[in-house]
Order: sequence, then structure tokens, then C-alpha cells
Amino acid sequence: MPERWEGDSRGRGVDAAAQLLPGVGELVAAFGEPDWVAEEPEFHLLPHVEEWCRHDSRLEIRNAYVDSHGGYAIELEWRGAAPSVGAVRAAVFGLIGSFAESATYVRQRRVPGDGSKGSLQFEVGTGELGPDAGFEPHGHVVVVSVDGVLGGNSR
Repeated sequence: MPERWEGDSRGRGVDAAAQLLPGVGELVAAFGEPDWVAEEPEFHLLPHVEEWCRHDSRLEIRNAYVDSHGGYAIELEWRGAAPSVGAVRAAVFGLIGSFAESATYVRQRRVPGDGSKGSLQFEVGTGELGPDAGFEPHGHVVVVSVDGVLGGNSR
């Protein structure tokens, strides 16, 4: 039986996550709306990211720019203790929390590096939806990259 995690003795879960489908569907639908992604993320998001990095020195901003699709690319350097995937993920989720809105999607990917170490990349879609919104519905696409943290057996 393939293990889903170290020590997995069941090989299967206990149920579906169907109770989350309505909320996920709302966010997926918003992602497809024309003009949903808000302009000028460098003014709306960067101050939150900078403030978070000032208070949590594990991550440092190397570069930030708007990509060709209006998304915001944030390139970070790990400054914490020896990096593990879990430690980097925890720090990045804290960072995401500094700008996340009422609905948020996050997908982590491992990106191989040219040399011995690769990067962790987090694709983030966050926004204000329907009755939860404090503002008119809108959102942001953010890609957070933490370079040079993968090497060997990093869990």
C-alpha cells in the first residue's frame, strides 16, 4: 500500500470534503470573472508584505513586480534557520495572512533549481466575494517564490 504520509496504516481517508465545495466554487467562479484582478498590487499588497517581513526576519524581499497577467510576483530569500519545507511553508502562510482577503486559495509547488537547491513557489488567489465582502468583489493573484530552500531530502 502506498503511504500518504510517514506511518500511514490505512491508505485511504475517512470521508470527502464536500462541505467545502460551495465556498470553493464561489472562489473558482470569481477567478473566471473578467477584470476581477485588482490593479496596482504594488500599492495594495506590498506595504503589508514589507511590514510582515520587518516583524518576521525569516523572509526578506529580493524583488517584487507585476507580471504580464496583472499578478504580483514576490521573490523572497530565506533568512531563518536551516530551511525545511514545513518551516518555509509556515512562514509564507504567515506572510500570505498579512494580505489575504475573505477567500483565499494557496497552492505550493516545488521548482527545481539550476544548481543544487530549488525553490518553493506558492500560487495565491485571494479576494473579496459576495456578502462577505467589505468592498466590491475583486481579487489579487500573487506568486510567492522562496529561492534556494530545496535540496536533498527536505520535507
